[in-house]
Amino acid sequence: MTTTAGRAHTDPHAEAGAHDDLRVQLDAQRAACPVVRAADGTVTLLAHADVKAAALDAATFSSAVSAHRALPNSLDGAEHRAYRALIDAYMTPTEVAAQEPQCREHARAIVGALPRGVTVRTVLDIGTPFAVRAQSTWLGWPAAIEDELVAWVADNREASRSGDRAWLAEVADRFDAIITRLLDARRDGSADDVTARLMRDRVDGHALPDSEIVSILRNWTAGDLSSLAACVGVIVHHLASDVALQDHLRALITAGRTGDVEDALEEILRIDDPFVSNRRVTTRDVTVGDETIKAGTRVVLNWTAANRDPEVFDNPDAFNPAAHAEDNLVFGIGPHVCPGRALTLMELRVIIGELLAQTTRITMSRERGPIRERPPVSGWAKVPIVLDPA
Repeated sequence: MTTTAGRAHTDPHAEAGAHDDLRVQLDAQRAACPVVRAADGTVTLLAHADVKAAALDAATFSSAVSAHRALPNSLDGAEHRAYRALIDAYMTPTEVAAQEPQCREHARAIVGALPRGVTVRTVLDIGTPFAVRAQSTWLGWPAAIEDELVAWVADNREASRSGDRAWLAEVADRFDAIITRLLDARRDGSADDVTARLMRDRVDGHALPDSEIVSILRNWTAGDLSSLAACVGVIVHHLASDVALQDHLRALITAGRTGDVEDALEEILRIDDPFVSNRRVTTRDVTVGDETIKAGTRVVLNWTAANRDPEVFDNPDAFNPAAHAEDNLVFGIGPHVCPGRALTLMELRVIIGELLAQTTRITMSRERGPIRERPPVSGWAKVPIVLDPA
């Protein structure tokens, strides 16, 4: 523990067992001191203004923080812009709209097959299979690989909870091996799906080596599979706990108010943000609040804490999309803002829309209660619900 300007700084994860809800820990820590220095020297930013300023200042807070080249996350400047241009071309409104029919088909089938009147597991029975099927179809991957990906998502979630770096590395290597097999199946040039298009793509006139293709596909899928399932868990828990909001979303969906539905989903994710943080490294000495951060310091931008800062959101738990949209940092901000925001919101709108359209009410199960993820992970590990038939 260190002190600056008479206020104690402690690592927000040091007492992770004190409460299951990471948000409670982070809210208390941000109120005590919004700039945290851990024993290893890493600095975590918790205040909305500080997180936003750092994310917008890529020259000072560099993304070149990993020992491994991760595309585009670990890049800065012109190199980052070149790879983001390539990636953004796959995430245009036209590309996203083209994927909605297949996402809806998967969502309709998954929700339609769920039993009514008995306990259903939100993350495992809804979020995970939908994420795997939607992503696999988008990338042109065979249905035969879905069970392997579902198993991988479960293992990746457990490894993330554990914080065991060796386990995380082993799980990452397994995913890379899956992608390599999929690339090998497209070497003859006969395929014309998103994965095959990426293999033919170029940056600054140069073809992408396999290592870069694997890195991009890992970024698109490895994190997104678990993240999308986690988002479904957060949103369904919120709706099952708030019948009035559930009915409000049903009305928006019935009225075809797509933008308002997505705004509502993004606001729920702000309240309970499962995208906890991103890392940076300082390129120069910089002062944040009362804290002087030396060049070369690892810095964590904590989105979950920033999205609940009462200096910006008067009541962080209040649902108010219109008032909060401008300051919502669920998908980040600045040059590294999430390129998949539109795709993710479309996928969430579709799966939540089917859940609401095919039921009259979603309630929490009385057999067993929900269980939150263990810090440093946020969101819900288990959300047992009951679906009432439409």
